[in-house]
Amino acid sequence: MITGDLKSQIDKVWLAFHSGGVTNPITVIEQMTYLLFLRRLDELQTQKESKANLLKQPIEDPLYTIEENELRWSHFKNMDPEVMHRMFTKDQGVFDFLRNVGNRSAAFSKFMKGATFMISTPRLLAQVVEMLSNIDMVDRDTKGDVYEYLLSKIASAGQNGQFRTPRHIIRMMVDMVEPTLEDVICDPSCGTAGFLTVAGEYVREHFEKELYTDSVKKHFQDKMFMGMEFDPTMIRIGGMNLMLHGIENPQLIDVDALSEANTSFTEKASLVLANPPFKGSLDREAVDGKILAVVDSKKTELLFLALILKGLKLGGRAAVIVPDGVLFGSSKAHLQIRKELIDSQKLQAVISMPSGVFKPYAGVSTAVLVFTKTNSGGTDNVWFYDMQADGLSLDDKRQPIEANDIADIINRYHNLKAESNRSRTDKSFMVPVNEIQANKYDLSINRYKEVVYEEKTYEKPSVIISQIETLDKERAELLNQLKAMLA
Repeated sequence: MITGDLKSQIDKVWLAFHSGGVTNPITVIEQMTYLLFLRRLDELQTQKESKANLLKQPIEDPLYTIEENELRWSHFKNMDPEVMHRMFTKDQGVFDFLRNVGNRSAAFSKFMKGATFMISTPRLLAQVVEMLSNIDMVDRDTKGDVYEYLLSKIASAGQNGQFRTPRHIIRMMVDMVEPTLEDVICDPSCGTAGFLTVAGEYVREHFEKELYTDSVKKHFQDKMFMGMEFDPTMIRIGGMNLMLHGIENPQLIDVDALSEANTSFTEKASLVLANPPFKGSLDREAVDGKILAVVDSKKTELLFLALILKGLKLGGRAAVIVPDGVLFGSSKAHLQIRKELIDSQKLQAVISMPSGVFKPYAGVSTAVLVFTKTNSGGTDNVWFYDMQADGLSLDDKRQPIEANDIADIINRYHNLKAESNRSRTDKSFMVPVNEIQANKYDLSINRYKEVVYEEKTYEKPSVIISQIETLDKERAELLNQLKAMLA
């Protein structure tokens, strides 16, 4: 958990950028990402040097040559501002080194295509480097928390309906699907890689001892986490987020996930966690034909569900956030994707979330779909949950409150047998698949939830009129008493 002091230090860095003329939140985070990675490279080189000194052997796979020592964080952080800025911007300087360090096993540099250094003044660079140097980020958890706090400062929605998924909602979904050491976990619209980092945290918490095994550790570092994103800036931010959470070699692919160019995502993942873009509409010709074969649509929220089915291995599972329209939309494409999930796959759960969950980014109502790829059906009963609170107020302020359904959702999902006797008036209940099919595959909870109306009884009009006359009489008496007192 990030402390108030750390938040204050990050806030000061953020304000320094704004005062220096860098005001776009994405640009600020991107520039800080470069600097944090340079600091990380220096830490890794120091570790390699310490190991070499201890074993009295040459440094194994050094990140810096002797000639490049002046490009290290520990060296340039103490330079005069003008000298430091020249060191960054000159040919074969610090920024060129950052873009080309990939041939020395630095995973992050493969995401540096198109990277631009945008700290234009020596004063701002020196100020930010000094501030970041003073932030204590020794352990992995603190590094991850610092970066998560940075990402939380993105206070506006991105393009095409993309916005950052609240961390506690991600954690709820991860706790529901329970990642294992054998999983290949994918987010085909990964953005800042929030789903992947939280899944990584879950695996570390539950399999700490097993991760010391070389083969398990290698799978965790090199193959377990896979993401796709067509925005190079978000690829860089997501890559840094994963590495600061201890995942050194994430498989992030710079590709339009829905296009035919995305050849790496066919029966690849055993677990998908995602919050795909909602409001986008694509040119049909740009979409992979295998996806259109599942759902013939231009809507991104429907196309991504088909993509996820394409990318899952047989038996693979998914937890995906969708807008409410997916649940009850009447178009041919909406019906097509719901039939696919219910008749051809195994749909297990629909968690309806209140519209305030994504504020201040957006006020759209959403739901979480949980399903398993079977290609042979298997849906028998679908579990519905009417989430009414997530522990935060549902207005733009999102202040902590006591009401919170998340723990109940997780507990009940893992005990579905006990849900069969729940009433349709409860927050959660089961609906048999034949009833859903009879309702045109409608998955909106209001279609099946029973509302109990409380009977209200009122006095007869004559009695109410009598009561009003009595009150008028008392008022008149009190008014006369007041007049007598003032006479």
